Amino acid sequence: MRWEGDRESSNVEDLRGQGGGGGFGFGGRSVGIGTIVIALIGSWFFGVSPGTILNLLTGGGAPTVQQAPQQRTGPEDEQTRFVRTVLAYTEDTWTEIFREHGGTYKPPTLTIFENATRTGCGTGRTAAGPFYCPADQHVYIDLAFYNLMRQRFHESGEFAQAYVIAHEVGHHVQNLMGIMDKVDRKRQAMDEAQANALSVRVELQADCFAGVWGNRTNQAKNILEQGDVESALHAATAIGDDTLQRQSQGVVVPDSFTHGTSAQRVRWFKRGIDSGDVRQCDTFGASQL
Repeated sequence: MRWEGDRESSNVEDLRGQGGGGGFGFGGRSVGIGTIVIALIGSWFFGVSPGTILNLLTGGGAPTVQQAPQQRTGPEDEQTRFVRTVLAYTEDTWTEIFREHGGTYKPPTLTIFENATRTGCGTGRTAAGPFYCPADQHVYIDLAFYNLMRQRFHESGEFAQAYVIAHEVGHHVQNLMGIMDKVDRKRQAMDEAQANALSVRVELQADCFAGVWGNRTNQAKNILEQGDVESALHAATAIGDDTLQRQSQGVVVPDSFTHGTSAQRVRWFKRGIDSGDVRQCDTFGASQL
C-alpha cells in the first residue's frame, strides 16, 4: 500500500503511557450481543464496542477521559504515522462523498490506547478489539491488535490494517446518517436472535463502506499495490462469525452471529470496493446477504 508522505490527520489522540481506564466497566451486568461475543471468542473484532450496546440499552456510559496527546518515539512511530495517514484518507474520501450527496462530513477522533481506556460507551480494553463509540464519536484502537492480526490471522498487509480503521469509520458514517439510532431503537423491541440478525446488517454495511472508501481513495491517491485487495479480503474471511466460532468452540451457531459469515463479509466489502458507491451498501434492504 502506498501511503508514505501523504497528509496525516490531526484528529488523533495518543493515550499510551497514561495508565489506562481500569476494569471492564460496563454497568455490572451483561445483556444481549456483547455477552455472546465475549463468551464465544473473548473479543469483538472489527465492530462496535460490546459496551456500546449495553450502554445504549441501559442509558449508561462513562465520561470520556480527555488527555493530551503523547509524543511517541521508537519503533511504533511508523505505525502511528500510518494510522494518522489512513484516517486522513477517510476524512478526505467521506468529506467528498457527503458533499456529493449534499451533506457535511464531521470526522471522528481516533484514540490510540493500550490495555484499557474510558470512553463514552464505558471502559474499553484491548481484548474488545478496535471499536467505535457513537456516544463520543471516537474510534478506539490498541495498535497491539495489528500484532494479533499477524499472529492469529497471518495477515500483515497494510491495506488489511487500513481496512480495520475504515470499517470503524464506516460505523461513524452510519452514526452521522442516523442509521445507528434507528437500529438501536428497533433492537430494543427484538428478541436476541432478531437483534443479532440486525447487528449483522450493521456490520456488513460497515464492511461495504470500507470497500467504498478503498475504491474512492485509490482513485484519488493511487494507494493500492498488487495483493492489497487480496489481503483485505483475507482479513474479512478470517473474522467471519462462522470462522471464529469454528476455531474457538468447534461448532457454528448461526443465531448468535453478529457480524456475518466470512463469505458475507467478503461479498459486501467487495461490493463496496468494486463499485465505490454508497448506494450499493444497502444491507438493510437486501433480501439476501
